[in-house]
Amino acid sequence: MPTSHTTPAARRDRPPVGDALPWTRNDALVAVGAAALDLIGFTLTSQSVQGFVPVAGCLLMTVSALTLLARRRAPLLTLAAVLTIGLAVHLSWPVGQGFNAAMIVALYSLVRARGPAHYVPAALVCVALPLVVREPWSQSSLMKLAGNCAAVLFVVVAGLVMNRWQREAEAYRGLLAERALADERRRIAREMHDIVSHHVTTMQLMAGGARANLDRNPEVARDALVTLEGLGRTALHELRQLLGVLRAGDGAGEETIAPQPGVADLERVVAESCAAGLPVEFVVRGDARPLPAGVELTVFRVVQEALTNARRYAGRGARARVCLTYGDRGVTVEVLDDGEGPAGGPGPAPGSGYGLIGMRERVGLHGGSLETGRREGRGYRVTARLPLPDEEGALR
Repeated sequence: MPTSHTTPAARRDRPPVGDALPWTRNDALVAVGAAALDLIGFTLTSQSVQGFVPVAGCLLMTVSALTLLARRRAPLLTLAAVLTIGLAVHLSWPVGQGFNAAMIVALYSLVRARGPAHYVPAALVCVALPLVVREPWSQSSLMKLAGNCAAVLFVVVAGLVMNRWQREAEAYRGLLAERALADERRRIAREMHDIVSHHVTTMQLMAGGARANLDRNPEVARDALVTLEGLGRTALHELRQLLGVLRAGDGAGEETIAPQPGVADLERVVAESCAAGLPVEFVVRGDARPLPAGVELTVFRVVQEALTNARRYAGRGARARVCLTYGDRGVTVEVLDDGEGPAGGPGPAPGSGYGLIGMRERVGLHGGSLETGRREGRGYRVTARLPLPDEEGALR
């Protein structure tokens, strides 16, 4: 006979029993606390004035506090119930002329949830209700009236202050969300710039070389076109990867996203630059070791952007050098070229546009520093220094 069973996933999908209740645990704690305080006060007053504690009065005080369980869903009705029960208690037994805890919480909840049209009349009723007692008025009643006014004013001000604080907190959270969104947009813009700028520049140079050698040296042109095809495929792959990251939150990106490029991909970038007509020497100093993913991506993008600028501005016959140095507390990458700049003159500083800004932001994000400028004589230099955490940068 087949048997049925409930899987763990199905059990997790069932809502907890407590979620079916119309109040939260904090509401229950507030109601119980208010009931305890009101019962203590009612008991002490009744014992001292009458010599006994009426059971009916204790029940009414408990019911008045338990109505606070509905204070979030119906704050106005909750305060009306508290005031009605409080009026019955004040007309039946000597309970004094002051506030009780249930009335304070109910009024505070009304101020938090409603506007002045609701809480101002309610506050006036709260001031007058404790004065409706069986005993005749005396000189002390005026002092108690002033005390009730001060207590009501304090509760109202506290509710308004909390409302303002909540609005400011929500505005601050919204500002943080907008700032995070802007940072993410800048990060994506940097990625797009690095991918498109590097690959398109290299593809343009390769296409020009293929066109120049198409008639006199078809084999060279063919090799350039093959390399050009590979560069295009790599650019499309990186763009798809970036778009996959953007779509990861909408359930559409089910494909496995390849890891971000890092130090291991520097040889590929150097080879692409050599194929595009800029000879590059790649040197590694120090003991190579794994780096944090963010640092590896930053090193890769700095080298990629610097070599792209070198191909653009260094001019014919220029050479470049990439030096990656592993230190005890950080890693340094330096890209040098010996070009003369655009049109053989000084020209604008390579990377003075968005690419340089993107490099500085990347390096600064990891607490590093970026130095760029022309070398003595001729050429350009880009140096990025990235510190490592103690567990990554310490000697082993």
